[in-house]
Amino acid sequence: MSEVATDGPPAVTDEALLARFQGSKNQPAGSRTLGFHMLKVSQAERRVEVAFDARADLLANPMKQVQGGYICAMLDECMSVACQVASGMTSVAPTLEMKTSFFRPAMPGVLRGVGRVAKWGRTIAFTEGELYDAEGRLVAKATGTAMPTPFAKYK
Repeated sequence: MSEVATDGPPAVTDEALLARFQGSKNQPAGSRTLGFHMLKVSQAERRVEVAFDARADLLANPMKQVQGGYICAMLDECMSVACQVASGMTSVAPTLEMKTSFFRPAMPGVLRGVGRVAKWGRTIAFTEGELYDAEGRLVAKATGTAMPTPFAKYK
């Protein structure tokens, strides 16, 4: 498997790519529901940092904590976006499997996510993600396996 998703330098700077994410008018409905906002992009590290606005009226369970399925969705979003960045914005990477470990409850409010691609190959990508609460405490971690797929297949 290849250790890099693209050959040569990135076609666009990290700053330009970040601005592209932040200015997008076509954010997927799931991303909007989770309150997704891109914070940082590093193409060289195949890493992204994001924020989620976990609204109590949409995402809380009866204990007033963010429901675990939404935490999984946030981690999946972090890892998937890291795959798009790792591909040079040429591919998506549908998740084939994902394992999540929960360390503490997440309360509604702003949560910070980190997604990275640990290994990128022609047919498989291995991903990692972490989600932190407003105090910087680790809420949950995930690992995943994804299938790099060129955007053209989805047009």
